Amino acid sequence: MCITPLAARCFLRRALLLDQPAVTVGEALLHLGYVQIDPINVCGRMHDLILRNRVAGYREGALLHHVYGDADIRLQAPPARPHLRTAFEQYHPGAGVLTVLPLAAWPHLLARMRHRRTTSGGYAGRLSAAEERLARRILGEIASRGPLSSDGISHNSRALTAWGTRGRMAKIVLEKLFFHGRVLIARRDGLRRVYDLPERILPPEILNIPEPTRGETACWKILQRLRQRRLVALRRGELPFVEDRVQSVVIDGCPPLYCLREDVPLLAAGGDGLADLQNSLPLALLAPLDPLLYDRRLTRQLWGFDYTWEAYTPPAKRKRGYYALPVLAGTELIGHINPKIDREARRLRLLSRSVRRGHRVAPAVRQLARFLGLRS
Repeated sequence: MCITPLAARCFLRRALLLDQPAVTVGEALLHLGYVQIDPINVCGRMHDLILRNRVAGYREGALLHHVYGDADIRLQAPPARPHLRTAFEQYHPGAGVLTVLPLAAWPHLLARMRHRRTTSGGYAGRLSAAEERLARRILGEIASRGPLSSDGISHNSRALTAWGTRGRMAKIVLEKLFFHGRVLIARRDGLRRVYDLPERILPPEILNIPEPTRGETACWKILQRLRQRRLVALRRGELPFVEDRVQSVVIDGCPPLYCLREDVPLLAAGGDGLADLQNSLPLALLAPLDPLLYDRRLTRQLWGFDYTWEAYTPPAKRKRGYYALPVLAGTELIGHINPKIDREARRLRLLSRSVRRGHRVAPAVRQLARFLGLRS
């Protein structure tokens, strides 16, 4: 299919739920394949900023509420009744980031988690002899006592964290057991993870699914990327796994791209109603790692917008700011704002902004402030 860049941008808005949000968090999660989790809270957390534009009436913390029920980030106690689990947290084997995934993803994670257990080097790799001894003790305590955080483990030895600093070995071993799939997050108390055994979190019908073949998991990972971004450049070795599930797309100025076959009708209608789209939609403040612009190269080629998330960029080299939010107006990315929560004053402050002339961002900033329960 050959389409114009403008039609492609219009398609991405619609395919990524920006024009017609999902009714529920679960519906959005199935549509996107996964949602990336990040604990940094400068002006809202990454996952909440992604979903607030994609789920009707979304409230801060609703994703973790969807995963854990009443035992979400706002409460300190487990729910009075078991929560019917439909999603879970784990590191995505294709993206390498912490995500919320639908239950059906579990079998495709098994090979990667097993590989981590036997790989030397790297924070998430094989446990040392001392760590393995502590791991057996921790797993035994969880089995007998129920879900535990690292604070519930009496062990004061220190070890090296993923950031190269020294931390409690009990916390580090629990994190590694989570990487390896030997425990899962049962709930969160604040941001503190409380772990339990997978067989007490995931339903038997998920645990008993036969492990997929390597080819089936390779196909799943590629389809996950397509669901997350909707237009994707595939490597030559990836195409055979999904060639019956994708459609090639030619867009002037972009590399060869692919979309899901199920998205072809929406792609074909990508240019319909462009005038209305340009003139009627309010500005949207996107998350720094929003699916619309996660692929920096494609964002630059298709949208003419070169954006980098600068949270891990040295301050002297930052161009936009620590947590700058891109601004979407219709089918154009028109700049960014750099907001920050002033917790003492309960206000959302705008540290800097750079937006194309003729566009008012104040209403969008006020809307974000209301979402966060702040004044702007």
